[in-house]
This record gives sequence, structure tokens and C-alpha cells, in this order.
Amino acid sequence: MFQFQPALRLVLFVLLPLAVLSCRGPEQVPTARSEETIEVIDLSQKLTTFRPNPSRAADKRFTADLTKPVGASRPVGAFTDQMLLVQDPDFPTGDGVFKLNTTVLPENLGTSIDTGMHFVPTRPEVSNPDRRGLAELTVEDLTGPVVFIDVSARVEAELRKNNGSPGTVEVTNFGNASANVVTAADIDAVANQIKDRSFVVVHTGWSKFYSTSGPGFEGPYVNGFNFPGFSREAIARLIEIETSRNVRINGLGVDNLTVDAGENVGAPKFGPGAFPVHVRGLQRGWKLLENLTNTAELGEGQCTLFVGAMNHIGGVAGWARIFASCVR
Repeated sequence: MFQFQPALRLVLFVLLPLAVLSCRGPEQVPTARSEETIEVIDLSQKLTTFRPNPSRAADKRFTADLTKPVGASRPVGAFTDQMLLVQDPDFPTGDGVFKLNTTVLPENLGTSIDTGMHFVPTRPEVSNPDRRGLAELTVEDLTGPVVFIDVSARVEAELRKNNGSPGTVEVTNFGNASANVVTAADIDAVANQIKDRSFVVVHTGWSKFYSTSGPGFEGPYVNGFNFPGFSREAIARLIEIETSRNVRINGLGVDNLTVDAGENVGAPKFGPGAFPVHVRGLQRGWKLLENLTNTAELGEGQCTLFVGAMNHIGGVAGWARIFASCVR
């Protein structure tokens, strides 16, 4: 079984000024404690890789051969093909050789970020839709305070109806109208924390199914597009808060496939009204962080998110190594 790396922890005991300046703005410096713990958490799933399909056909040259995993790699659930690792000739020197590889990495595989360029709405609801790609994002776009929401207890209670495993919507219901997704009430509960550049990050517990699913839509992680995420009402409430306060969040993150609740993606036809988080959020400049892991560890202290997004021209989305620095 493929094992994923546990959360990366750097526990540092530091004097208060250093701890505070690492994770907060100067206007928020408290004076009560002489020592705090900074914990750095890796929120990224490990990418898995395969050798390319041996076919010479042009339409197969970037296709992974799932019978030829690299190391302990196994397929994962995704909208795309798996990642390819092509071994290039060694580069020789007098003291040895450099090992070289070429990788073919689909933009939405594994832990990834969606930008405004990722979706072009037919009827924008904002006057200037965000159309930036990865190379246009700034440090301010990729860092910000975490607003944490935990719905894992409700998700787990629903899964217990099927012995802890995802089932059909008749057995384990993660539909938009159920209480087992992120609701408007969940947004109201953290409304006072929402400000410019916040990332609203949700822990559902769903990432535990990531390493046993795939390829494509196979397995419990996708579960016939019946999984928890943001409801339509939660997104509407977030937009109301942004509008009434004249603020703009940096984005959303969740430990599932799409950020949207599964029912809302409109599978398998993906017709009008599908992907409401993507349709409404990306044009507003939200960055969507998908396939996160270790999100439960954001539940204590004040955390700041750092999105190590790829910086390539033309990229509309891409793999990302995402960390959170939390002051405990």
C-alpha cells in the first residue's frame, strides 16, 4: 500500500517577538506570553508518477502506463491522466553523472491551485472578472491568514451509516442540501474572522480516501460525485460578506477533489449550474486549493497559509506545495 508522508512539523521555541512576527502582522502583536510554539504543517499530498505508455501513437505519447509505477506510486483519483516521469540520458562529468528526468504533470493532479484563468464564465457576475494565470499571481495572492472550518464530525457520523465507508447518496448523503457539507451556518460561525487575503480552509476528513482511489473517478474518494464540499448557500454567504464589508478573500481550500460539494459539479453531464464555487469564486479572484491533506492540524492556534504555486507562463492551474505556519 502506498504510504503518504505525515505532516511535516517544525516545532520551534522562540521568544515572543520572533514568533509573532513570523505569523502575524505588526498590528496584532500581543504581550501576554513570553514563549510560543510555531508548527509548520505540510498540507500537500505526495505526487505519484508512472512511466509513459510505450505506444508510438501521437495521442498516447503523454499517457501513463499504470503497469509501470515509479517506486511505490499508485493511481489517484483525478480529472486528468496520471503524472509521467521520463528518464533522460545521464549527463556525464569526470566525477560521476547527473541523473535527469522530464516530467509531464497535469495541472489539476494532486494538491493543486486553480486561478482565475482556469474558468471562463459565459455570463460573468462581476464587472472585471479575474483572468490571471499562475505567472501573474503575487506573494499577497499566495499568502494569508487561515479561517478554519471543521465539518469532519458531521461527515464521520454520516459515514458510520455505512460502516465508515462512502456509499451511494441514499446511504451516505453529501448532497448540497444535506447538513454534511459546508453550510451557510458554518460561514456565519467564522464570519468575524473573514478579512482581506483570508484563506477559508475546511477539514472534512475526506483525504483519508485519497490514497485508495483512482485512476480517474474510480474509488471512494470520488464516490460517484457524492462527497462533502462547499454548498451553494455557503458560497452565496461568503460573497455577501465580501460585498457588505468590501473585502476580498484569497480563496478556499478543502481536502477533497474539487472544493465544490460533489453533487454540485453536475456529473456526468456538467451542464449549466455545475461547479458553482469555480464559476462564482474564480471570477472574483479566489484561488481554489484542492486535494489538501493534514487539514485537521489547522484547528488550534493562528495559522498563516503559504501556497508554493508553480510560476509558469500560460498556466491556468497547477500543482502546489502548500504549507501552514501555526502559532500555538
